[in-house]
Amino acid sequence: MKPLVPCLVIGLLVPAFSQARQPCRAELRVTNGPPGETITCPLEHTNVVADIQGFIARVTVRQVFSNPLDRKIEAVYVFPLSQDAAVDHMVMEVGERRIIGQVLERAAAREVYEQAVAAGHVAGLLDQERPNIFTQSVANIEPGAKVTIEISYVEIVRYEDGAFEWVFPMVVGPRYIPGGGSAPAPMTRGQDTPEVPDASRITPPVIPEGMRAGHDVSLSVRIDSGSPAVTPGAIESETHAIAQHAADAPGAVIVALEQQATIPNKDFVLRYALGADEVREGYFVSQTPLGSFFTLILQPPARVVPSALVPRELIFVLDTSGSMHGYPIEKAKQVMRQAIDAMRPGDTFNLITFSGDTRILWPAPRPNTPENRAEAQGFLAAQRGGGGTEMMRAIDAALRPAAPQRDAGRSGRRPPRGESAPEPIRIVLFLTDGYVGNDMAILDAVRKYAGTTRVFSFGIGSSVNRFLLDGMAREGRGEVEYVLLESQAEAAVARFSERIAAPVLTDIQIDWGDVPVAEVYPRRIPDLFAARPLVIHGRLSAAGGGTVTLTGNTGAGRFERQIPIRAPMAAETPPPTAGGPPPDAGLLDPHVSLWARSKVHDLLSRDWAALQSDRFPDPLKQQIVELGVKFRILTQFTSFVAVEEMRVTIGGEPTTIQVPVEMPQGVSYEGVFGGVAVGGDIALGKPMRRDRAAGGGFGRLAGRPAPAAPSGAGGARGAGGGDVKAAGVTRAREEATPDEDAPRTPRPETPQDKLAAALRGLAAKVEKEGQDGNLAIDKLRVLKWRVDVIVILQATDAATLDALRALGFEPSAESKTARLLVGSIDVRRLDDLAKLEAVVAVRPALN
Repeated sequence: MKPLVPCLVIGLLVPAFSQARQPCRAELRVTNGPPGETITCPLEHTNVVADIQGFIARVTVRQVFSNPLDRKIEAVYVFPLSQDAAVDHMVMEVGERRIIGQVLERAAAREVYEQAVAAGHVAGLLDQERPNIFTQSVANIEPGAKVTIEISYVEIVRYEDGAFEWVFPMVVGPRYIPGGGSAPAPMTRGQDTPEVPDASRITPPVIPEGMRAGHDVSLSVRIDSGSPAVTPGAIESETHAIAQHAADAPGAVIVALEQQATIPNKDFVLRYALGADEVREGYFVSQTPLGSFFTLILQPPARVVPSALVPRELIFVLDTSGSMHGYPIEKAKQVMRQAIDAMRPGDTFNLITFSGDTRILWPAPRPNTPENRAEAQGFLAAQRGGGGTEMMRAIDAALRPAAPQRDAGRSGRRPPRGESAPEPIRIVLFLTDGYVGNDMAILDAVRKYAGTTRVFSFGIGSSVNRFLLDGMAREGRGEVEYVLLESQAEAAVARFSERIAAPVLTDIQIDWGDVPVAEVYPRRIPDLFAARPLVIHGRLSAAGGGTVTLTGNTGAGRFERQIPIRAPMAAETPPPTAGGPPPDAGLLDPHVSLWARSKVHDLLSRDWAALQSDRFPDPLKQQIVELGVKFRILTQFTSFVAVEEMRVTIGGEPTTIQVPVEMPQGVSYEGVFGGVAVGGDIALGKPMRRDRAAGGGFGRLAGRPAPAAPSGAGGARGAGGGDVKAAGVTRAREEATPDEDAPRTPRPETPQDKLAAALRGLAAKVEKEGQDGNLAIDKLRVLKWRVDVIVILQATDAATLDALRALGFEPSAESKTARLLVGSIDVRRLDDLAKLEAVVAVRPALN
């Protein structure tokens, strides 16, 4: 059987005569297409519109994809969003039609997408790989056509020391992949390794030096803080030139990029202050069919410096890897130099650097003396960026408590400590861009040592990994600081010194009194080192108010504050509904999405190591799937999928093009790629492979075979020994592509052939090996005799649905385009399910 589309390999057309920065778009060459054929990047433009009201930002991102080829394409784009984003809306626009995306379990969403693509429909799939890395796939874009994807999310705007800060990330920086999986050159991608099983999903191809990725971005922000209003003269961006003008409401202002076709190679950072020195506390309640949800914002007390100073042991850790080569490491060294000079007389300290290896200045921390500081500064001055980012070794070296050693240095003896003298507080400061693929494993390691050490992280660079840096500070009971390449080091060091000198509030507790709260997040409130508010998300179990009491410790002793909480305006809370809102319900209430996202984060953070290695506990995973589907939010285990069902495209399978991204500003090509100008012809344009699901994210879906289909069918093989094509879908494709050589999918010969191998004989296995109807076989889980399955049908008419219900099948999701149902069934009825004439194939839903 000959393929429908010739195999293509797309590489970059790099002018050999010049490496100077070209003002034009990057060009891609189709190596086995017509001679001289070139195409431009399928992503044309990204438009960002943010609406900030008080502490909450609603951000809408519109990505415009076009097809410059003479055949259909699939565009795959790996991009960043805020690490705190609650993504709750996706729309695909095809011509005049707007198709609202639905949220399904990730494997089911991939199945719907693949089936729609095979049937010739335009389809969009949005996956989350990390809390700050996402993949947008858009398939069957016809020649000359455009498809727009609209994504919307909500987040809390950071507030500290009288000023707000809102950040929109622009580019995913290059990730170092432990285990030998790092991308070897521009226009190549990382390879999956045991340490990072989804490396290929988080390493988009980087455009070669001197060229443009071909897409740009425009951005505008509407700020309405109410009262007090934004101070017009107190709006600034260190990263981009901005323009501002009055908005349509009193006191509101609109801020926009001065250049509305900006190269997306560094994060946009906006800071602004209000007319008053302080912002008020707030309590916001939303009553919805899903229940009543609230956001509580509590202001911290003023910082009090204690009269008695506790001794400190400071460990400074510097990233000297290749991505820090050049300007970033010089900025980091500037910060560290000033931090060393800002130590107190009674402090002890040490220095550690890491890249491919880890270097420790002294065997044990030494006293803060002029001689020891001079030696440390000399060691620091000699550092240069180069090599990999083996951060885990540095984590272990810095955080693992060392055996006591007597090392006072050349300058004299270590000061004696009496029996009643307090033990020093151990503080580790990491300066890094966070460009690693094993983020979750690092967070897990930091958490292990959190009882004996506080971790403060400094993000150095223009587009750093904020998920990792925020997480290190949170798990390490410390604080995070970001230093842009344009920032002054003095201000950042001053904030760090102030924070470690005197926390604002520690040992924080909230007594809810008579307020009927349930499922409040975060469950454990971290200590406050910065003058920023506490943000709490929760749900109300009934209508009611009361008094909330906030307690903690400051430098002056015990702190307590009482905050009155009003009851909701409605007489009672509406009862929760069984499912989420209908697909056309529009945007969810921000407080509902923020609560759901907070609960998802709480569940994910219970086992970072398992997330990294694809061993995440199934009960927790199932809770996340249920949350994502019910509240229509994107998670690591749920995805948005949208299908244009009104028409069928022609032309066979689409050509896949990976959208290349810019190198973050200030990051050295030589440091990351070792001087390699461009990789060989990267397989960016091959027809889409249907034998592997491209899902993944916090797990191993990236390399996992797709769920099995009927055996005996032609095409790529799945996990159960079958084919990923279904007869119903293939027929639709045949009608759209009248090619005599187009593949035909034969019907299964027996009902058993309809069942994936993992499902055949499953009832007998549960009877023999299970306990009370429960059994786990690899990824397959049977709970109380029921198993989650994907059922592919010839039709989804009423008679078929009635027959499924008669067998006890309980549906949870449906795709009419792919004639596919996701749901659960008693394993003892699987054979009866396969005997139904309308059933084409049955596969495990969570394999």
